[in-house]
Amino acid sequence: MLVTAKLYPDEIPNWINGQERKSANNELFDKLRPADGSLMCRVVRSRAEAVDQAVVAAKQAQPVWADVPAVKRGEVLHEIVLAMKAHQAEIARIVAEETGKSYKEAYGETGGAIALGLFYASEGQRLYGRTTTSGTPNKYAMTVRQPVGVAGLIIAANTPIANVAWKVFPALICGNAAVLKAAEDTPVTAWIFGKLAHAAGLPAGVLNVVQGYGEEAGQPLVAHPDVDVISFTGSTEVGRLVQRIAGERLAKISLELGGKNPLVVCDDADLDNAVKWVVLSAFSNAGQRCAAGSRIIVFESIYEQFREMLVARTQMLKVGPTDDDDFGPVINETQLKNMLTAIERARQSGALILTGGEQLSDPAYGQGFYLSPTIIERVDRRHEISEQELFGPITILYRVKDFEEALALANDSPYGLTASIHTRSLHRAIRFCDKVQAGVVVVNAGTYGSEPHMPFGGLKASGNGTREPGTEALDVYSELKDVYINIDPSQL
Repeated sequence: MLVTAKLYPDEIPNWINGQERKSANNELFDKLRPADGSLMCRVVRSRAEAVDQAVVAAKQAQPVWADVPAVKRGEVLHEIVLAMKAHQAEIARIVAEETGKSYKEAYGETGGAIALGLFYASEGQRLYGRTTTSGTPNKYAMTVRQPVGVAGLIIAANTPIANVAWKVFPALICGNAAVLKAAEDTPVTAWIFGKLAHAAGLPAGVLNVVQGYGEEAGQPLVAHPDVDVISFTGSTEVGRLVQRIAGERLAKISLELGGKNPLVVCDDADLDNAVKWVVLSAFSNAGQRCAAGSRIIVFESIYEQFREMLVARTQMLKVGPTDDDDFGPVINETQLKNMLTAIERARQSGALILTGGEQLSDPAYGQGFYLSPTIIERVDRRHEISEQELFGPITILYRVKDFEEALALANDSPYGLTASIHTRSLHRAIRFCDKVQAGVVVVNAGTYGSEPHMPFGGLKASGNGTREPGTEALDVYSELKDVYINIDPSQL
């Protein structure tokens, strides 16, 4: 197991106004390593008072930061990107220890966060408004972008450094100050990002990091009257709560929520390629992706053959925290127990567990939170396991007769985040891309893999219609102002 004790303190503090801060009453909670269940560190347990301190610091710093030209803001963010690149190995070691994923995977994730940061740093040169025409003589019309104010950012723990970058960089390039509520399962990643950002020259108060639980730190941030925009990534259930609380005061809100994403395998698909991408979509990162492939829809004429190939490939997967393993543990014990309970309820309702479905308890795993890769079939389409996001290495096989039934089943879900189809037919691929109810659709690959410069988000219970990242995220973190200039020709 990786040992990274020198990379972070034993007690992880908040970052408020450029300084490390403990909570007022010195409350702490334990952060355990998912790989073996051991104590990694203790973390400040922030409550409303600490959140208020962070918001006050952000509100004071924001006007000065907004007055910095966007190009210069981009240069500061570029320095943060360079610091991340210089410390990529250290960040990756922390991500690996916090999540249980391999160092190789964590290093790649950190590289993705660096690429995203570079993209947004460059947007300082391209915070485009527009000039256009007016219907009135001697009148000129244009739009300009302006910051929203204080941004409250709440992230998930599945890809921690990517999630930090996903929200912090677009919020700051637009001239906002931010309060980041770190995921309680990945506090150290947020802490080291704050450390690198301040060391790279980010002014005090522009980025504040608050540790703690959702109910005790996240909810006060959402409710705070001086937080002008809330961006939340997490479960649909919590997203609805965020919408209600922030909506009461008409705050701007961006919600990137759950998914129950379909991957369709047609009878003309390259089955080897399809198996490869089903395994990656369902099980990579221990299935802890909002874009995970959790509903695999297969034409009946190839169903048995594909099922046999998929089960055989899945049973070859190696589970553990090293670079030789295919995926690691889930993030905490509560998540693991919830998944095991859901699998058992499905079994009792008549579902067949083709492989997996059990906690891995070999002595090599210690007290780690490992679930064997699980494939289920014979599940009723209205059963809860078909409609609820589990956020783990669990996928379900469904048999359909043809393309039309496959498309209908793909759309028969409360969610609409991502989707994929495997086919050699251009006609099927185009029709699927046109008709599937999803914010992201992929042909002949996985249900995940969006790039930093492209918008990401979903329909229905997968979000509220906003898109992050891409240039579309600038619409979340900035306001458009119409500007009309009238001239008097007699003064020419």
